Amino acid sequence: MNLSRYSSAVVAALVVLSVAVGAVAAVETTSDGVPQETEVGTEVTATYTFTELYTDYESWTLNGQTNLTSVTWTVTKYNQAGNQIDQQSYDGSEFDASIDIDSGSAETNSVTVEVQGTTPAVETYQFDPAETYTLAQFRLVRSGGTSQALSSSSVHHFTPDSQEAREAIETAQETIEGTDAGNEAQTTLENAIEAYNNEEFGSAVTFANNAEQQAQQDQSTENRNQLILYGVAGLVVIGLLVGGVLYWRSQQDSYDKLG
Repeated sequence: MNLSRYSSAVVAALVVLSVAVGAVAAVETTSDGVPQETEVGTEVTATYTFTELYTDYESWTLNGQTNLTSVTWTVTKYNQAGNQIDQQSYDGSEFDASIDIDSGSAETNSVTVEVQGTTPAVETYQFDPAETYTLAQFRLVRSGGTSQALSSSSVHHFTPDSQEAREAIETAQETIEGTDAGNEAQTTLENAIEAYNNEEFGSAVTFANNAEQQAQQDQSTENRNQLILYGVAGLVVIGLLVGGVLYWRSQQDSYDKLG
């Protein structure tokens, strides 16, 4: 098993952020301020902008949902000149805002949605894929209940203890992969990941540090063995050279005697 798959993204990866635009709906969505990861209990603010509102429909509802807690949505509408024509605030994990080309004398040309709330607790810890929550997801809803996905942002969340354990495991992974460590280090790393998934973060750190040390020891042993092999090979080469010289000299002495 290639344990690099357990690396975040951050993390990097170890993200985890995803913005998916529906293939059906032509409404364009951009975002600003969406983080890659946030600590549980910290405040988050992000803004989404929606344009090309009437490419498919002249009347529809913008639905937004989030896993944040203590949430406030601020929905602002702008006309073609970029002037604000309306603003509404909503509380709670979900909101609905009407989008209508015939809403009045000032046609809504674009909409921004600011979502502000608190990073939720982690329900289930898992090292890979990293645990995430939905910062915001939006859908275009038509009368009758049909809907289309517009965008969705998923963010990695953590506690100080879980982050410490994740970083220790990732460091051990890098060391193991860089040193081509043996089975013992691999097994210890797997124990660290299992401890992480069981929310035993202190044990996960200990296992990860041990795995890193085992990998370093494996590397030292391998380097020492290579030096020994190089030394033996060098002695063999020297022996062959000395033997060759002695043989050449013996041949020369034999030739001189015959002469």
